[in-house]
Formats: sequence, structure tokens, C-alpha cells
Amino acid sequence: MTQLKNTALHSEHIRLKAKMVDFSGWKMPLQYNSTVKEHETVRKTAGLFDVSHMGEIGIEGKDAIAFTDYLVANSVDTLKNGQICYSPMCNEEGGVIDDVLVYRLSNSSVMVVINAGNADKDFRWITEHQEGFSVEIRNRSNEYSLMALQGPMAEELLQRISQIKLSAIPFYCFTHGRINGIKCLVSRTGYTGEDGFEIYVGNEASIPLWRKILEVGTPVGATAAGLGARDSLRFEACYMLYGNELTEEITPVESGLKWTLSMDKDFIGKEAIAERLEKGTDRILRALEISGKAIARHGMEVRNGKDIVGWVTSGMFSPTLGKPLALAYIDKGHSKIGSEVTVKIRDREVGAKIVKKPFYKGSVKSKK
Repeated sequence: MTQLKNTALHSEHIRLKAKMVDFSGWKMPLQYNSTVKEHETVRKTAGLFDVSHMGEIGIEGKDAIAFTDYLVANSVDTLKNGQICYSPMCNEEGGVIDDVLVYRLSNSSVMVVINAGNADKDFRWITEHQEGFSVEIRNRSNEYSLMALQGPMAEELLQRISQIKLSAIPFYCFTHGRINGIKCLVSRTGYTGEDGFEIYVGNEASIPLWRKILEVGTPVGATAAGLGARDSLRFEACYMLYGNELTEEITPVESGLKWTLSMDKDFIGKEAIAERLEKGTDRILRALEISGKAIARHGMEVRNGKDIVGWVTSGMFSPTLGKPLALAYIDKGHSKIGSEVTVKIRDREVGAKIVKKPFYKGSVKSKK
């Protein structure tokens, strides 16, 4: 049996009596008190997450920008230094290897942030495609701790100990500086639907910084938050979860990520995606409001009469909206907003209505 990996903040989670679980080979905090309470705290004030299980791959060299631009579907070439893009990284058939964040550090250096469950696969994929490019690729995941302070009060709280003017960091941008005197890379990004920051820091400084952020946040109700709340928060905002909404068999066209596709450049999977854009897709990702109290779970059938017209990717009871919701891939002919379908939950057909995404939009900033 493979031994689970611990983040540098592991002792803090134990000290805070977190419920620990296996997540993609890491021992991570599911919750400290209650997932619902942590969810509500992030929506109202702020929550602090340990997301150090995420991976960081450094790409350096004279072709760093061109190579990364070829790896991912979104445009890295048009980014300015200090900007970030969210992008699918696709295979030749247009399926998604992973959804990543690309940080443009300089004209010859980028950082690609990857999902923990895909870390080995992603690093292998990236290195296998470097031929012809003058780049050096390093897996730097073990060099960093990553924590995320998310919520409408995130900026106000973090500014109290920050030597960086946080209001000057636009959405999907980052800067280097100090928080509580500690060197960090700070980005205005997150996975909750709220405003907030993700903070990359050396492992040795992670515990002092974690404690200081909680120290300034606790008097106004901010708390540590676990992966349970992180999932329910991202779900309400209709953010993708790899393995659920995104897989190697699903293209960005079907998942509603057409806005990430830069079709005026070359990238892996472009030809297959161009064909999908031209001919259209058979299915599309939709949001569902479920009748009653039953919870739709991953893999459950979506039906129209006797016909199976889709399947659920994610589903749960929404703490913010107070009702069960789901995301599902539905056949194009049955996917009109406002349409009624059913979900087979155990042995029952439960009514559902197709609604607009996202379910919830909070304090998150926008480029628009």
C-alpha cells in the first residue's frame, strides 16, 4: 500500500483536529468543524485552505512561451508578464489531459499549476512533447506550499499583514512580495466563486504564515476550511472538477470552455477541436435544479421519458441556495434551458429542470 503524502501544513491540520482523508495520494483535511459551516464562512467572510497538494511545473528557456503556448489551448503568448490564464491542456483527439493555470513569470519562464491527481501524468505528457523546443522542465511541486484565502473579506484581512498593495492585483494576475515579512508569490485567483488570493510560499515558512492569517481572521469569523467546502463552493460557481466535468474523452467544446480556445494558433488537439466546433457536439454540460430533497450523484442517468439523454457529473445539496443541484452532460436535442428532465436516483425518477449556469456568483472579481 502506497504511503500517503503530507503537506508542510499537516501538523496544523492535526492541531486543529481536522478530519483527514486520502485525496489523490495526499492526506488532506476534509473539514475542521462542519463542511456546511466552512462553506458559509467563505461565502460571508473568508476561509483559509491548504491546497499544497496541487502541482507546479516550471518551464524555462528561450522557447518557454512558445512551448507552453503549444501545450495548452488558451493563449500564453498574448499574456503579459504577471498575468495568468486558465486553460485546458488537450490530447490529439481534443480530450482534456488536465485543466491548468499558466503563470507567465517572464519572457523565458512560466509556471504551470496542475491538479494533484494528474501530477505524474501531466509531467510525463509535458516532457514527452518538448522535442524541438529549447526549454528546461522541472517538477517544482515539492518546493512550495500553497494556501488560498477566499471570501468577500479576503483582501481586507490579508492586507492587514501584507506588504503588497493587494487592491493593485487584478483578477488573474500575480505579483511577488512579502506577507507578514515572508516572501511569497500572490495571485488573485481561486476556486470558490468568491474574491481571494492564492499564496505560494516556501515550505519552511508555511506554518508561521498560516497561523498569522488565521490570527487576523479569527476575530471576524474567518476559519480554516477543508476540501469538502472547497468542492461545494466550486460546484455552486459551476467550476470544473477534473474527473467529473472534464476527462480525456470530453473536449472543451462540450464542457462550455470555448472561451479558453485560441484557434488562431497551433496547439495539441487543435485539429480535432476545430472539427468539433465546425460540426457541433452531441452533448453539452448543463445545470440542473432537482425537485424534492434527493441528491443526484456522479454517473446517475438523466432521462427524457424512457430515453437516456445524459449523465450527472456532480451533484449535491447547495448550502447557499438550500436545494439539491447537479451538473450533467445532456444530449443537444434535450438541453434547452428551461426544459424538464428526470434523474434516476436509486430506483426513482426524480424531476429536474435545466437552468442557466452558474448556480451562484459571489464576490469573485472579473476581467469584464
